[in-house]
Amino acid sequence: MVSDTTCYATGTSVDTGAAGATGVESCDIVSQILQALEGRAVFYDLLASLYFKPLTLEQIENIATMDYSAYKDVNESFSDGFNDISRYLNKRHSGTRQELAVDFTSTFIGTSSWKGKYAVPYESVFTSEEGLLFQDSFHAICEVYRANNVARGEGYDYPDDHLSFMCEFMAIMSRRTIEALQEGNVVEALGQLETSQAFLQAHIRSWFDAFQDVALCLIETRFYRGMLKITRGFFELDTHVIKEISDELMMK
Repeated sequence: MVSDTTCYATGTSVDTGAAGATGVESCDIVSQILQALEGRAVFYDLLASLYFKPLTLEQIENIATMDYSAYKDVNESFSDGFNDISRYLNKRHSGTRQELAVDFTSTFIGTSSWKGKYAVPYESVFTSEEGLLFQDSFHAICEVYRANNVARGEGYDYPDDHLSFMCEFMAIMSRRTIEALQEGNVVEALGQLETSQAFLQAHIRSWFDAFQDVALCLIETRFYRGMLKITRGFFELDTHVIKEISDELMMK
């Protein structure tokens, strides 16, 4: 998918109640921030994989055995989504993988439509008047990737404004923020967070709700309805997490 060209091939809320802390307390705050950033990266990686292609049996089993208790109070979309997914997977059977693959292909690959609209996860489709690929937002996305030395890995044919690639970009930015903090470069970390917040608002949240509305009219399984709710809930959560981390770092 999207890859960091330096390698070229390819949450939880932060407790900000200890502003101004020093010594051990300051180390604890940095540790919390690093954990939150890695949690963000891991969850963005998960979302990237969920929207990229139909799930394998192994992925289904891994998701089915997750502990959802930590997510129940994050926000309404998050908790409702995990409830949908867990209830669906509790009743999984020998045909579950095929059922999910059909639903994924019909909805996210675009073999089915609703009132002439397709739920393919590309920003251009939902931000251009014509509803077409490779429009202005696609070129804007390419410029953001280029400016941040990130490129799509070889062998991936989706246009760069696919939601999976966007989520991978966010994961890369989160891990670059971790690297900057580990090197003691708070200014660089704040820059990565600023880029992440701007990208999230301008290129993900700006069209995700419209995409979700169409997708919900096409989806047949409770699993993918839940996935859409979780995704929306996570983007809402991450908006606040990025701000909290940035505010905390600006006090250092």
